[in-house]
Amino acid sequence: MSNLKEIKRKIKSVHNTQKTTNAMKLVSTAKLRKAEEAAKKSKVFAQKIDEVLSEIAFKINQYQDLDDKLPFFRKKDNVEKMDIIFVTADKGLCGGFNVKTIKAVNEMLEECKIKKIKVRLRAIGKTGIEYFNFQNIEILEKYLDTSSSPDYDKACAIIHSAVEDFVQGLSDKVVIVHNGYKNMISQELQINELLPVTAIVTKEEEKSDSLLELEPEDGEILNDLLKTYFEYNMYFALVDSLAAEHSARMQAMDNATNNAKARVKQLNLAYNKARQESITTELIEIISGVESMK
Repeated sequence: MSNLKEIKRKIKSVHNTQKTTNAMKLVSTAKLRKAEEAAKKSKVFAQKIDEVLSEIAFKINQYQDLDDKLPFFRKKDNVEKMDIIFVTADKGLCGGFNVKTIKAVNEMLEECKIKKIKVRLRAIGKTGIEYFNFQNIEILEKYLDTSSSPDYDKACAIIHSAVEDFVQGLSDKVVIVHNGYKNMISQELQINELLPVTAIVTKEEEKSDSLLELEPEDGEILNDLLKTYFEYNMYFALVDSLAAEHSARMQAMDNATNNAKARVKQLNLAYNKARQESITTELIEIISGVESMK
């Protein structure tokens, strides 16, 4: 009888867990719709401004005396210092979402260690901060409650600090790492080398006649464009990461709900089997008692 009570208690416990995970799945699904829409809209603008800056960088490479005037396009042959800005979630229960980003950052740290490159980390999200604190790895800047509620002003504050350090020569390279949204059921790791701004063009594009005309002496428009480029890339990383987080959590909670259903089914079978064994034992005891009285 005690075994039956224990199984019944487990069934109730797992059933309550199933209700919780299903509710969390529904919440994540609702939040995903809004985050997905924001990420898709932001992606279009981010890709377009990346294309424009890439073309500008290609044009600037034709001038050899602009390093001091345009420091954002200055690329060192031997990188000695690098800043990594990485985005993780402020909450858990989202499967391997955070693991991908943390693993990528760890791999970059190992690679930089081999190349003797000094790395400074700027962490966004409670999960990543807690992990590297536990590993006793120094974090230059920590940002909480940012990945869970992306805001353009917050993104500006984060990236302006990194850009200013790059201009002052405290870093030779700035990289943004985040786990981005691909579709409803999958995420894709994104590693964006933000600074220095480099040209990414094909051989066909190199040969083609571009309509872009660059006036290096007048940097006002270019500076405004660069400012928008830095800020929006940081903002897009936050928005894209949030959509991916909701997608990962929705999938993780769906798997947890299905596992809970399967576990309840197993426990029900075990309960019925134990109940039948209990009834059989009682019948045997009754029959044995009757037989002994004859």
